[in-house]
Amino acid sequence: MLIDRDIKKKDLSLMAGISHASVAKLGRSENVTTDVLLKICKALNCDLTDILELTKD
Repeated sequence: MLIDRDIKKKDLSLMAGISHASVAKLGRSENVTTDVLLKICKALNCDLTDILELTKD
């Protein structure tokens, strides 16, 4: 989604008001809080299903 919208990870961090560490965790497919995900959705004007993928472990 960031590529489609020509947004850099640093810009996402600023737009959503989240830390660079949270953006890095997303890039490594690590756990982040629901609050972080909601802030990203609000900043990108999208739904959770647009940025979230559920997989079985």
